[in-house]
Order: sequence, then structure tokens, then C-alpha cells
Amino acid sequence: MSVIGIVVESAPSIIMVQMDDDKTFEKNKNEIQIGKYIQVEEGNHNFVICVIQNIKMHEDKYLISSQPIGLYSEGRFMQGAVLLPSPTEKAYIIDSKILNSIFSKEGDYSFELGRLVQNNDIKLHINGNTFFSKHIAVVGSTGSGKSCTVAKILQEVVGISKSKNIHKDDQKNSHIIIFDIHSEYRSAFSIHNEEKFNLNVLDDDKLKLPYWLMNSEELESMFIESNEQNSHNQVSQFKKAVILNKEKHNPTLKKITYDTPVFFEITEVYNYIFNINNEVINKIENEEQLPKLSDETLVTDTIKYFDDKYSFITPSTAKATKASNGAFNGEFNRFLSRLDTKINDKRLSFLLNPVKSDGTAYQTDDFKNLLQQFLGYLDKSNVTIIDLSGVPFEVLSIAVSLVSRLVFDFAFHYSKLKHTSDLLNDVPFLIVCEEAHNYIPKSGGAEFKSSKKSIERIAKEGRKYGLSLMVVSQRPSEVSDTIFSQCNNFIALRLTNINDQNYIKGLLPNNTSSITDVLPTLSAGECLIVGDSTPMPSVVRMEMPDPAPKSESIKFHNKWKECWLDITFDEVIKRWKKE
Repeated sequence: MSVIGIVVESAPSIIMVQMDDDKTFEKNKNEIQIGKYIQVEEGNHNFVICVIQNIKMHEDKYLISSQPIGLYSEGRFMQGAVLLPSPTEKAYIIDSKILNSIFSKEGDYSFELGRLVQNNDIKLHINGNTFFSKHIAVVGSTGSGKSCTVAKILQEVVGISKSKNIHKDDQKNSHIIIFDIHSEYRSAFSIHNEEKFNLNVLDDDKLKLPYWLMNSEELESMFIESNEQNSHNQVSQFKKAVILNKEKHNPTLKKITYDTPVFFEITEVYNYIFNINNEVINKIENEEQLPKLSDETLVTDTIKYFDDKYSFITPSTAKATKASNGAFNGEFNRFLSRLDTKINDKRLSFLLNPVKSDGTAYQTDDFKNLLQQFLGYLDKSNVTIIDLSGVPFEVLSIAVSLVSRLVFDFAFHYSKLKHTSDLLNDVPFLIVCEEAHNYIPKSGGAEFKSSKKSIERIAKEGRKYGLSLMVVSQRPSEVSDTIFSQCNNFIALRLTNINDQNYIKGLLPNNTSSITDVLPTLSAGECLIVGDSTPMPSVVRMEMPDPAPKSESIKFHNKWKECWLDITFDEVIKRWKKE
């Protein structure tokens, strides 16, 4: 181990090493590169490990600016625990044995995550428990290899390698739920039937999310325009109708609330709102002042309003037929129009008209099967892909909110049951939020309120109940600050947008600021790993997943050079119309 220079400046953020000899520089040129490591003596056989951030020549001397990231002492590396070296201490190219010991597979550091870009012979092993339990952020511009990186990590978890199922004869207890916005990940987990790997794919045809599973925020986000002048009246009457209808269809249950996940009939709620919007109150002397139907029947209980859309008597000032409009007469016209449109929208059938294989509607007793579908317990699937590519954008947030909230509630109650026996949750789940900026943005209108609240709750509380997040985005600066602030592990691929680069730099620990300068120069598949799970910040190259996700960009120019292709428009339009 030969000396390459001596320390001429030492500070918490920078250690400057001076090289006087051209011959030494030329000899070690391949190892003295930005992003690579050096070790600096700190007395008592300890070494400060530094990452090179700048190299320059000044007055015929080479100056290496490096940032200290940890201390290597007695065969152990301690990230951040830096005792600064004094000037004149010697600096060396990092010893391969030290590098191997830092990144070796040992103890909790057993999850392999690529090879070091600086030294392709060394594999990076991270602490899998810390990595998956403390939330993960995966960021990178389009084309940086983001989807392949996510797929490779998840394949390692569930045991898929080179299109084979490593755990074919002994299925493991991994549980992953992927929100797939662009239908990319099905191919990454589709392997031959002989491999006995069950993949649970729920697209807009298979996914069943009955509206009665929604809580108050999701229902109101779905049906009520918050910016309308009378939205408070819409909320109050809609809430009243939903609770009354839940009580009607679940007479044996007590303490039913607006949020209780039990069946109610949305068309009956529509009838109720229609009738209070049109009701006329009888005002004839010596008669009860109640709503009066056109057949002269007095409505003594508004529960009747669920049964049908009724016509009422005509308002009158004459003494013999005196009657006046009800309190909400005509106020809900727009609300009813919106409600009717959504109920009859075929694109929303997975929410507003889901039926079982026998053609009947899902009822309260089906709650168990509905929950099992996206937990992977209907067919023992390690991976559940919720394919949202066919879900209309206006209900994307609600679908994400509903699934993530139900998974959280399940994890919460399952954990509480385990706690009664002094045990922890033994069925942890990982939720992967692909293209997270689409439904958990930093800023946005009321349409994102429900999904942001559900995912942010998982970010803040999920770890306690065996629920973790992997947040994936090409625009990290547009994702909710609350969610990224809770992530303890970052995988950053190439980022070309300056705002995104600065945002990620601001989220990472201070001792990694220099290494983040490589973000715009990374090649596809190369990524910076920072966080509690890795021994120290590292740039690694990920292997390609096998099979790969369908994330490859279309080769426009190649396709345009091919002969003219005819399109089967009828098939496209048929699918478009969901015929």
C-alpha cells in the first residue's frame, strides 16, 4: 500500500490531499477519479474513508478534494463517525481488502444490490431489513433504467433469476403490491408455468373495488365538487343518505358510521337525493306539514325515498292546495347530474358496478375476498400488480387511496392482534408506488387529497405495523415532501433536471453532497445508493432483470423506416368503448 500524497487541509466537509509527484499520479491515474475512494491515516491504525469529488493542478502539484464519509477502525466501517486527520497525514488509494470488507456479505448485510462502478469485482451487499422496512425512494429521469432497477430488486426479493423461480419448491413469505401506472411490470414476473410462480394481476377488468369500501373522503372526492357554492349541503345530505342506507342493508350491525366498510346501494342514494331535491311540503291547515307525493300520499319517513324516484304535488298558494318547495328544492341538480353520469360510466364499473362471477353484486359478507384479492391471498401470490393503466385519470387517486388505506388498516389490525400475544407482525407488506408524482404530488387540488392522505399515513406510521413503501418517480421534486422525508433509503439514477437534482441533494445526508454530483452523468442502469441500509454511499451498476419489464421506449426512427402498416381500427375502438 503506497502513499499517494499528504493532507494539506482538513475540515468536516473536505479533506484536501496534495500530490507532489507526477509519476505517482500517472501510476494511480485509474484509481484517482471522481467518485472513487481513498483512505487517509488518522493515527492508531485508523483510516478516514473519503470519496473523491474534485482533482485539479495548482503550481505543478496535484490537489485532490475529497469528502469524508466514515471511519474504518479495527476491521469495521462506521459511517459518519469521522475523526478528522491532521495535516501531513498520509493518504492512500483504498485497499481492496478494506473495500471488500465494507461491502461483503456478512450478518445483516446479505441482500445483494449490484456491483460497484468503481470496482466491478466487488458486489454491494446491503442490510435488507433496514432497506425494506424504512421506506425506499427510487428516482431517475426517463430512460435511466428506473423500471429495470425496481424490477431487479423485487425479483431478488421473491426469488426470480434468469426466468427461474428459485423458491419453486418452498414458497417464501414475501408480499409486494405494485401500483403499475403504465402496465410495465407484468412481463417482469411472468415466467413459465412449470416454475410455479403465481402472479396476481388486477387490471380494470379484474380489479373489484366496490364503492361501499370507500371512506368519507374518498366518497366525497368521487362525487362532490368541493368548489361548488352549496358543496356543504351536498356533503351533509349525501352523508345522511349513505349512513341511512348502510343501516337499511345491514340491520344486524350496530354503530354504523359514514366510514364503516359495509354495503350500501348507490342507486338508492341517488333516489334519496333526487327526492329531497324535488320534494314539496304540504302546508294545508290542520294537516301534517310533511312532503306530499302527487298521489296525495304524505311521506312520514324519508327512508321511503330510497325505493324510487317520486313525483310530488305542485307548489300552490291556494288555501285548499297550499304547498311549498322543500328546503333543498332544485339545489342538487348539478350534483344529481354528476352522480348519474358516474353511476352509468362503464369505465368506472370496477368501482360503481362490480359484480361477482355469478353476476350478483358484492355484499358486506364479501369483504374478506375483496381484501384478499390485493393482498395476494386468493392464490398465494408473492407479487400483486394493480394495473392502473386502464383506470380513468379522474379516479386514479381514489383507487390508489382505497387500496393503500385498506392494506394499512389490515396491517394495523393484524399487528394489534399479534401485539396481544407480545408478537410482531409476521406478514409485512411492501407497496410500490410507480410514477408517484401522478397521485401523491407535492401540490394539487382536492382530487389528490385522499391518495396523499393514505400514502402519507403509511409513510409516517406504516413501519410500526409491518407496512413499507417504495416510492418511484422521474420527477422527485413534484412528489409530496412528507413522503420523501420519511424515506431512509435512496436509489438515485440519472437525473437531468436541475430542480430534481437539487431536491434530491437536499434530502440526502450532508456527508453525501459531493457524490451526488454524479447524478447527471450516470449511465443507464447505474445508480447512487444512499441510506441506512448501505455501509456507505455507493455508485453501483444493476444487472438487467430477467425477464424485463416492458419499459423500453419505442424506436420511432426505426419504425418510421418500415413499410406502411394497416391498423385494425375496429378492434381499437371496441377496446376503447369497452365493448
